[in-house]
Amino acid sequence: PYTFTIGDTRNFGVYEGGGNVIEVKKPEIANFKPFSESLKDPEMLVCDFAKMSMPANLHLAFQAISNFQKQYNTLPKPWDDGDADKFYEVVEKLNSENREKVLTDELNKHWIKLFSKTCTGDLCPMQAVIGGIAAQEAMKAVTGKFMPIRQFFYFDAIECLPENVFQPSNEITTESYMGPKLPTKTSRYYSQEIVFGEDFQEKLGKSKYFVVGSGAIGCEMLKNFAMMGVGCLKEGHVYVTDMDSIEKSNLNRQFLFRSWDIGKMKSTVAAEAVKAMNPNMHVRAYVDGVFPETEHIYDDHFFERLDGVVNALDNVKARQYIDRRCVYYQKPLVDSGTLGTKASVQVVVPFLTESYSSTNDPPDPSIPMCTLRNFPNLIEHTIEWARDNFAGLFTIPSQQAEEFMRGPKEFAERTAKNHSEYDKTEIIENVKRILSGERPKTFADCVKWSRLLFEQQFHNTIAQLLFNFPRDHITNKGERFWSGNKRCPHVLKFDVNNKLHLDFIVAASNLLAHMYHIPQTNDYKLIAEEVLKLHIPEFKPKAGVTIHENDDQVRAELDRQKNTSAMRKNGQSGNDIEVEQLLNRLPKYDDVLDIKIRPHEFEKDDDTNFHMDYITATANLRAENYEIQRADRSKIKRIAGNIIPAIATATAMVTGLVCLEVYKFVQNHQKIESYRNGFVNLALPFFGFSEPVPPKRQKYLDKDFTLWDRFEVKGDMTLEEFIEYFKREHKLVPNMISAGMSVIYSPHFMRQTSKTQDMKRKISELFETVTRTKIPAHVRSLTLDMLCDDLEGNDVEDVPYIKYTFR
Repeated sequence: PYTFTIGDTRNFGVYEGGGNVIEVKKPEIANFKPFSESLKDPEMLVCDFAKMSMPANLHLAFQAISNFQKQYNTLPKPWDDGDADKFYEVVEKLNSENREKVLTDELNKHWIKLFSKTCTGDLCPMQAVIGGIAAQEAMKAVTGKFMPIRQFFYFDAIECLPENVFQPSNEITTESYMGPKLPTKTSRYYSQEIVFGEDFQEKLGKSKYFVVGSGAIGCEMLKNFAMMGVGCLKEGHVYVTDMDSIEKSNLNRQFLFRSWDIGKMKSTVAAEAVKAMNPNMHVRAYVDGVFPETEHIYDDHFFERLDGVVNALDNVKARQYIDRRCVYYQKPLVDSGTLGTKASVQVVVPFLTESYSSTNDPPDPSIPMCTLRNFPNLIEHTIEWARDNFAGLFTIPSQQAEEFMRGPKEFAERTAKNHSEYDKTEIIENVKRILSGERPKTFADCVKWSRLLFEQQFHNTIAQLLFNFPRDHITNKGERFWSGNKRCPHVLKFDVNNKLHLDFIVAASNLLAHMYHIPQTNDYKLIAEEVLKLHIPEFKPKAGVTIHENDDQVRAELDRQKNTSAMRKNGQSGNDIEVEQLLNRLPKYDDVLDIKIRPHEFEKDDDTNFHMDYITATANLRAENYEIQRADRSKIKRIAGNIIPAIATATAMVTGLVCLEVYKFVQNHQKIESYRNGFVNLALPFFGFSEPVPPKRQKYLDKDFTLWDRFEVKGDMTLEEFIEYFKREHKLVPNMISAGMSVIYSPHFMRQTSKTQDMKRKISELFETVTRTKIPAHVRSLTLDMLCDDLEGNDVEDVPYIKYTFR
């Protein structure tokens, strides 16, 4: 995979070594058949291999609608068997006239009749799916970016219909099914009721759903729920939570927000917006995240009343926690996510499918430390270096100085307790530098500091690196040092007429001035004049400076520093002495009492704060050092601000797919083949839908169980009663009971007197004793694990966990 051919090189000069290659994507001319020709001889993109013949059937059915309307001057009536028979005849005739006939055994009479019976309905989620895909295709046509669909694409979600309709059993056929209870009067949900019926709409209105996250997917989800009528009857409710506030960069895809909402909480604004769309919707906004610390808010009562949960999250850790809660409360969950043009949906159904956490994606690869420090070869490396550089100059040191000034002794105590000797030295140097007498007093001082910083970062450091490893340096293995991913850098000589060089000085000067409450200016001419007044001393590289060649050397150095720190710590005689020593190394508090400091908290969306100006200039200057192609401000902002690529098309489509699964939840579909996990890449284009994976089955004694099963124990028992209960009810003898990392019962490690006493104590009391915590009032049950034997004393390897309800 890492080789390629460049053709005949005999007429080239002699290859000496090194060199860089840039992969260029060559444009491709895509040709398509005219519509009339393609209609008769279609090329189709298949998305669900469980229904391979569905696209061909739909291709005929969509044409037949037009023919039916011409012939009968109307569309087929909803759930009308007579019209369905006529419609099938139209399809058969069309098929016989077609150039490429759909084979007789592939012309699915059942599907085509269902098409006739539901075709006059409209479903908001279906429109979201098709609209998102169509919009992306329009963007491809306008931009010439990504490959268009070739040439017809048909999408169906027939599994959303009642299970005995789309998969009729021997007892129930399409002909014997009379259809849903059709709407008797026109409501805003009329087109949805045509497909599913009034009874279904009532269930939807009474349902209670929890939308976790109110970003791009969360906004779309709430909009879809409002249009579908979720939680719009008296007993229904939609709960939404998001702990983030609205930023400017959200506005291009989180369409419930407007520019005047910037700074407000996402969930609150989103709830108000959908309430305006559908005043009947009962929606409540929370601003607290969902994690262990908020279980007093999202408690047993909260989760037990829910009918389902929909994730709209942007990180795996939060998804896994929600997944654990849904498994514990046995609630259905749909998880979804997007990354640019890619989107995925995973359905989690109690007792039917595996959970989200049953499989894990590999961790994202991190950039090696030595690559960032000395050997970048991609613009991403220089951007991350610039982001760390920003924090190391304008955020962390000033925060540490601010903490010191709030309370010197407390600061010294925290530093002594929580940091290694190496870190302590760095912290002390940071505080001294920020508060020293050499700190800037005027803007001219800030310009001088910035010019020296430029010299240090883009000239001196590189000169030292090239002194250690010259351009022709050979390793001890006889290989060229500057080869492979190691790009040989060159120093930058400051040029006041180079805009990028001056951009750096302007941004760095203003950032430093802001830190010290010095009036700022972005007058380039004034700053250029100040720079020209400065004399910069010539740098001479030093012998004996260590520069690490790889991460193994970096780790070895860190280990050495830790060991040195530990040795020093062992030689000290008490924390008080160490705190006193630290205070002696720090500035005298009375000398710095009047200094005002304000750290920079990185904010990518404020174009007036010089944050992105500094990071853009720094990343591109370092890229110039290493002859890496520069990046524009928007790309640097996306990477430095960790903005996940997101577009409205993929968001709309994936939300539609999620809501189609919600339709199935509301009807309580019981077959795994009714549900669909999905992975889509609109750019390729690729659409892949498949049944969810069933949960892994395990066994104890003669009983099967999965992650959804557990022992339910109700009532607060003594330990003795608990053990006897399991012997009597489950033929199991517990020999260790634990809650998390705390062991409640283990006879092999208990003194006899302690064991006798504990047997008479309640489990909840023992839990509080071993964990040394009071059980909060909102907690009604504990999660316990146990190791056990059967009644004959044989080890039983795996058993379900225990839900112990004591209140």
